[in-house]
Amino acid sequence: MNLFAEGARDLDHVAVAVASLEEAIRLFELLSGRPATPPETVEAQGVRICFLGLVELLEPLHPDTPVGRFLAKRGPGLHHIAYRSSDLVADLEHLRNQGIELIDARPRPGSNGHQVAFLHPRSTGGVLIELVQRGG
Repeated sequence: MNLFAEGARDLDHVAVAVASLEEAIRLFELLSGRPATPPETVEAQGVRICFLGLVELLEPLHPDTPVGRFLAKRGPGLHHIAYRSSDLVADLEHLRNQGIELIDARPRPGSNGHQVAFLHPRSTGGVLIELVQRGG
């Protein structure tokens, strides 16, 4: 099923870039009243992450990663929003055919065994969009 062709897309999460995962966890646990998931390292994206409900916290592993460069340029804050996909390959093809610029032409590994792909902000109103196909 191609969610984009059908028009139905569920929000998967919003991601916030942070300098320190531990400091951000304390704040977002206080704000949300939820415990954070255990931190996970996603080497393929150069980040340590955790979730508090629909909020993902992103800490760069090194300054020379996409999130590291984002923090250096913009400081901590909203990094991207993510929508669920049930067929990421088909959705990417459909979006490409609709003139959306893709950062990832093919899915790549994300957290928790999911597959992800990003859409370029130049073609999405200035917002970095991630598509997530849940796995396992």
